[in-house]
Amino acid sequence: MLKKRIIPCLDIKDGTTVKGINFEGLRNAGDPIELAKRYEENGADELVFLDITATIERRKTFVELVQNISKELSIPFTVGGGISSIQDVQKLLEAGADKISINSSAVTNLQLISDLAKEFGSQCIVVAIDTKFINNSDWVHVKGGREITNLKTVDWAKEAESLGAGEILLTSMDGDGTKNGFDIRITKLVSENINIPVIASGGAGKIEDFQRVFKETKATGALAASIFHFGEVSIQDLKKELKNQKIEVRW
Repeated sequence: MLKKRIIPCLDIKDGTTVKGINFEGLRNAGDPIELAKRYEENGADELVFLDITATIERRKTFVELVQNISKELSIPFTVGGGISSIQDVQKLLEAGADKISINSSAVTNLQLISDLAKEFGSQCIVVAIDTKFINNSDWVHVKGGREITNLKTVDWAKEAESLGAGEILLTSMDGDGTKNGFDIRITKLVSENINIPVIASGGAGKIEDFQRVFKETKATGALAASIFHFGEVSIQDLKKELKNQKIEVRW
């Protein structure tokens, strides 16, 4: 069985780490390079870097910043934001990324997932899904959560897997930044309907939230931002408690 992963996330806007609630009301959370170094030292298993306005502003992810962060890391490093071609991925991998995350571009161009998986291997391709519960259904959103699609979340996760995705980063927009806990219902639904790893995201507020998502769903990773950025939970304390609860974590 895969050991559970603890994954801090750096949401980047204008070169600075930011964090909001329900994808809105962004506030400054610190220097991304310093945060990346701190998280590796504290025992993070992986790091995710998302340039959250790259798609909206129709520009590419900051390759230079990726390069500078990767120099400080030895843990796996996933990068997303504005990625829409093989060339984009090539540049980011050369800059030091280990995996890339695609969201809006995967929805608008299904072939992109297959092309990237064929070129770089499925293990390198993470499909990020931003999901919101509306009118008794879970709907995929794109463009930083600003635009709803006609895709149902579980169906899209299954299709992404069939096209070659190696992992799903599942963010509950309803939970994002609220610190009310991971969305167990949608995480359970998605993780039980596909065979690739699922990272739960959105809503982490305390150690017990990680215990629940790992015990009640098949998620293999849990991602959080603000509770790590603002020192509310330390990764080392979190891992100790998970281990005490007989949850297998990397050590």
